[in-house]
This record gives sequence, structure tokens and C-alpha cells, in this order.
Amino acid sequence: MSTQDLSFPLSGSSLSPGRRWWNRYRAAIFFVLPALFLYTVFMIYPFVRSIYFSFTDWNGVRPVKNWIGLDNWREMLQDPFVWLSLRHNVTWVVIGTIAPLAIGLMLAILLWGRPKGFTLFRTMFFMPQVLSAVVIGIIWNWIYNPLFGNLNKMLDAIGLEEVSRGWLGDPDVALLAVLAAAIWATIGFVFVVFLAGLQNVSRDLLEAATIDGANSWQRFKDVTVPQLSNVINVVAALLLIGGFNVFDIIWVMTQGGPANATEVIATLTYKEAFTQNKIGYASTLSLVMTFISLVASVVFIRLRERQED
Repeated sequence: MSTQDLSFPLSGSSLSPGRRWWNRYRAAIFFVLPALFLYTVFMIYPFVRSIYFSFTDWNGVRPVKNWIGLDNWREMLQDPFVWLSLRHNVTWVVIGTIAPLAIGLMLAILLWGRPKGFTLFRTMFFMPQVLSAVVIGIIWNWIYNPLFGNLNKMLDAIGLEEVSRGWLGDPDVALLAVLAAAIWATIGFVFVVFLAGLQNVSRDLLEAATIDGANSWQRFKDVTVPQLSNVINVVAALLLIGGFNVFDIIWVMTQGGPANATEVIATLTYKEAFTQNKIGYASTLSLVMTFISLVASVVFIRLRERQED
């Protein structure tokens, strides 16, 4: 009898390809299925239903949902409040992305070397992030109060009485006032992310740049920032998406007022859905908000990647 006759098949070699695939990936499938089920129920299914509702005139109460085609979309394009809200969203996204990125990165750079009091400063900067939007809104409503608010008191104390005003009641500054509160609440998150990213920046490259005669700005611009590019992309994308979807802090502080001065797409959608009972029209606005957030994030990331190349 030859040696070949005594050979045995390798373990699993007699199984069908489908069976081998199942044996290899079944553990991973069982781990993924619960999360996939929850994501489908609470994300995919509502999103698909929103698409359907955007083509109906459903008011959220009656069982009949009349199909009206593109009427909601036509109404949206002709609605002046939509364009006003979109303009406010763009303002929020531009300022609400650049300011936290700049301030958060600056604070992270200052604490990168772990100076004395590092833990205290890190805790103080991150503290607003652990507060809910309701608490932040109430705190800043007190600060902006025209009668007993600390902001007006401080301005009066330094001789700037003409600057004092009812910050949330003035249509010219209300949006910027709410945005300032949101930036204050966001800086802590950006700061912590950048501080973690700085731990991967090569100090050897910084020392080499110093030896070559690079000043502080050149080391920051040409050495530190390029190594933080991935972190910057992620943080900026999150801020962009958050800027187009912002709702909670605006609703707590102004509910879109005064005179629609702080109205954004999310607050307008909420009013159309639960005040005007126009679920179909509100679904259309929510889809537009989702589409804009997606496009803005993709475009930003593509531009960043092109600059790196």
C-alpha cells in the first residue's frame, strides 16, 4: 500500500463552500445581527418611511395618507422660511465649525506639554461637554438676561453700556448669541480629541524642524497640522453634520425667534410637523437636511484629501 493511500483529507475539506463560509463567519454574524436589527428598526425604517411621507399630505393623525407627488417639494422651494432657515444653517456651519476647531486646537497645543495644572485645565475645558443642551441653554439664558444677566453687568462695569442689550430678543444678534453658547459647549469635545491626536505627532520631526531654523508658526503649520489631518477631517465632518442638524440648544434658548431670527431647518421642521401637523411637508424638510449634511461632509473630506495629495 502506498503512502498516498494512507493520507487523510484536511479538516473541513469535505465541507461545501457555503458550509465553510458559515463556519468562518457565524460568530461575527451573531455579534453584528443585534446592532444591525436596532439600526434597521430605529434608523433605516424611519428614513424609508420619511421618504414615503414626503410624497403625501399626511397630518400625523388621520389614517388616510393621500399621495400628492412632488407638491411638498414644490412648496418647499417656494417657502421663504426654508431659504431663511438654510441661510442661518450655513452661518451656523461656517462659524460653528471654524471657531471650535481653532480654539480647541489652540487649547490642545497649549496643554500638549502637560504643564502644571494640566488635569484641572483639562477638566474645566471638557466640563461643558458633559452638560445637556437644556442645562447649557438655561445657563446662557441667564447670562444673556437683559435685567440681571452677567454679560450686560460686565459690559456696564467697563463702560460699554451702549453695547448692552437683550441679546436673545434682538434679531440682529440673536443667532450669534445662541451660536456663542453652542461653541462654548463644543470646544471641550474638540479639545479632547485634538489632545489625543497630538500624542501621535512626532516630536523628532519637530526637533528636526527646529534645528533647521523653523519658527513656532512654521513648525505648527508644516509639521503638526499635517500629522493631525485625519483628526481634523473627522472633527470637522462631525461639526458640519451637527451644524446642519442643530436643534436642541436653539429650541431651548429661542425656539427659532425672535421673528425667525434663529430659525434653522431643524426647528422649522419641528414646527411644521408638531405645530402645523404637516408631517408630509416636515418629512420633505428632514430629507433635505439629511441630503445637505451628507453632501457637505463628502465635499469637505474630498477637498481635504485633494489638498493632502
